Amino acid sequence: MANAMLNIRIVQPRMMSIKQAADYVGLPLRRFPRICTVRPVALPESEERYDIRDLDQWIDQIKVGGADTDADILGRLG
Repeated sequence: MANAMLNIRIVQPRMMSIKQAADYVGLPLRRFPRICTVRPVALPESEERYDIRDLDQWIDQIKVGGADTDADILGRLG
């Protein structure tokens, strides 16, 4: 019997579309832009993309209670 070697490599993209970012953080696409305070990055000759590191940081802030709400941000603006 012949032996076959299967080499599978999964690459997680660092920059994600809005749909990928919403899926990554577990939010419905319609709610993601309203809830997530991470701003997308405008890449040259591309659509805007979300940086996975920014998304991870946002989630970590929520877990420790450090994420700003819209009211917090507006309050600081005066």
